Amino acid sequence: MTINELERTATQVRRDIIRMVHGCQSGHPGGSLGATDIVTALYFDQMQIDPANFRMDGNGEDMFFLSNGHISPMLYSIMARRGYFPVSELATFRHLGTRLQGHPTTAEGLPGVRIASGSLGQGLSVAIGAAQAKKLNGDDHLVFVLMGDGEQEEGQIWEAAMYAPVKGVDNLIAIIDYNKKQIDGSTDDVMNLGDLRAKYEAFGWEVLEMSGNNMQAVVNTLKFARENACQGKPQLILAHTEMGMGVDFMMGTHKWHGTPPNDEQAANALSQLQETLGDY
Repeated sequence: MTINELERTATQVRRDIIRMVHGCQSGHPGGSLGATDIVTALYFDQMQIDPANFRMDGNGEDMFFLSNGHISPMLYSIMARRGYFPVSELATFRHLGTRLQGHPTTAEGLPGVRIASGSLGQGLSVAIGAAQAKKLNGDDHLVFVLMGDGEQEEGQIWEAAMYAPVKGVDNLIAIIDYNKKQIDGSTDDVMNLGDLRAKYEAFGWEVLEMSGNNMQAVVNTLKFARENACQGKPQLILAHTEMGMGVDFMMGTHKWHGTPPNDEQAANALSQLQETLGDY
């Protein structure tokens, strides 16, 4: 896709997010909106995937894991728009008995989802295991994982961060959605993360930084990371994003981390996001 096409797709994904969360009056719009550009670029431009022939083992294709599973509206929209399941199914988000639960699960058999990710801190470990399996199987494809920045407060993250470089897991590209906000406030106030770049570098990672809401920068950085994979070190991308990106009254605050918009707010948000691919 061109940058313009990716941006148009991301705008439609943001519309889907607003409509999904508003429709069931439950969910996490803030982080979903902020991470949209990153995951749109992955699924529509950078990852080598085959949505029509989804396999749980991921053999012969790149794999993506969403560690911060509460931003599932973003993932569901992108997977549907990419062809994993019908776009019309987005209307069932968070309804009892459907495949689109509030946090991704595997029990419902939704194509595109390989792990349940409601509990934070586990995605990096899973991605490392998948990357090692690819090495053992002689599969030269890559593994990507998206984490939240508040999630960096979890101890399991740092066990995994220490493990990957020591074991040479260099077919792994981890991304932190670095919006500096979490459900209870700023990360600085809840538990100051310090210098994440220096910490990961000290553990032996190759660290890149990008503007996570600038599509050209996202594509360039992901492409660079792909081209420099399998060179001895796992890679981490610090993606500087804005929670609530694209909707002015949701930006600059943590208050929309897990709050659905009412009718008036949803209409306001949608008025700021031009329909590009057709609503479900």
